Amino acid sequence: MAAAKVSGPKKVVAVDDAAAAVKVAKGRWALAVQSFLALSVVALCALLYAPRFFSAPAPHGAIVGFFAPRSTSGAASVEQLGLEHVGLGGGDADREGGGAPRQVLDNQPQICCDRSDYHSDVCFMAGDVRTDAASLSLLLFPPAAPAGGAAAAAVEERIRPYTRKWDGYITKTIHEVRLRAARPEEAAAHRCDVRHDAPVFVMTAGGYSHNLFHVFNDGFLPLWLTVQHLRRRVVLAVLAYSPRWAGTYGEIISGLSGYHVVDLLRDRRTHCFPGAIVGTRYHDYLAVNSTRLRDSKTIVDFHRFLADAYDEQPKDSSGSRPAATPPGRPRLGIVSRRGRRVIENQPAVARLAASVGFDVDIMETATGAPLSAVYASVSSYDALVGVHGADLTTLLFLRPGRAALAQIAPLGIALLSRNLFGTCAWSTCTCAGRT
Repeated sequence: MAAAKVSGPKKVVAVDDAAAAVKVAKGRWALAVQSFLALSVVALCALLYAPRFFSAPAPHGAIVGFFAPRSTSGAASVEQLGLEHVGLGGGDADREGGGAPRQVLDNQPQICCDRSDYHSDVCFMAGDVRTDAASLSLLLFPPAAPAGGAAAAAVEERIRPYTRKWDGYITKTIHEVRLRAARPEEAAAHRCDVRHDAPVFVMTAGGYSHNLFHVFNDGFLPLWLTVQHLRRRVVLAVLAYSPRWAGTYGEIISGLSGYHVVDLLRDRRTHCFPGAIVGTRYHDYLAVNSTRLRDSKTIVDFHRFLADAYDEQPKDSSGSRPAATPPGRPRLGIVSRRGRRVIENQPAVARLAASVGFDVDIMETATGAPLSAVYASVSSYDALVGVHGADLTTLLFLRPGRAALAQIAPLGIALLSRNLFGTCAWSTCTCAGRT
């Protein structure tokens, strides 16, 4: 009996110790999970915002201007491409003439690259430029040299034309283009099959092209920044070209270039150009920095470019459109997402908006509707409401100074939401008020 009395308390103590050990283990496991999640959030924020804090881009990038009157000669001069305005430093010293002397092109055929920007590289070629499909190269041929003249120096540059060069994951999927100075004896092997009277602009339809935000932020807006001076006198040579891409964004492509697109990977012919531009300028998320453009364009001008591309309303003899009909009830568009980040009480929101005087339109996403139809709908809205996501890129279709954006930012991404869409909306309103 004595042994039984003693064994009881020992068992209780053993059970208590085991329970305490289990609690400690659970606590440590929970702490480890919380630490992992916190570190993941910190790493994501560092990936997204490190470019802003550590790259420290100059407020005034290299000034690029490409448009000039047509020349009667076969090759474009430096002035035609505007390359005499390109400083490789890209900072205030280049613009104001202070500091170290900038490198500029003279009137001889040259290859010049600006790699000073954190987001993108841009290269220029002035002279007789020919494509070489076999090596995915652009060859710059020198003019005929006099007997006994010095041979041109061998120059070669390589570039992946995409605006996220800091993103190694996606940049490695972008085709690399070689730019090199060719020897005169190579001309026989690269005779022109197609001659163009405008410079070529090499771009990619790859990257994050499945996402509407990246299509505009990484693609069409930087493309417009770089070639809008040419006023459609530029040939687009596209890497990763697909008929679907061309069909989806055909109106924008036609607004940027008045020439047929060259499929750079599949077209085996030798195309000849009076100059070339490879890569795009990038200012910020859906941003146009007017101080970096020679003609001081703003984001409002990009809105107008899209309006010209998509607006099928006929113009009168003076080039202006007839006055719009008197407005009725204000229109409100609600972006209706599927899956994640949805407005759970969307029907109630629609009813409330209608009760205070709005004509409400539920804008369904991922329906496969043509982008021209999306533009027609969104451009008629007086206000656009939606949860943060790529579909809010359609704020570029709103009328500057006459419409509002209401972005719903989920918990934890308020700063990201403001940088990606809030700043663009604020800039559009501000710039529209000045025009």
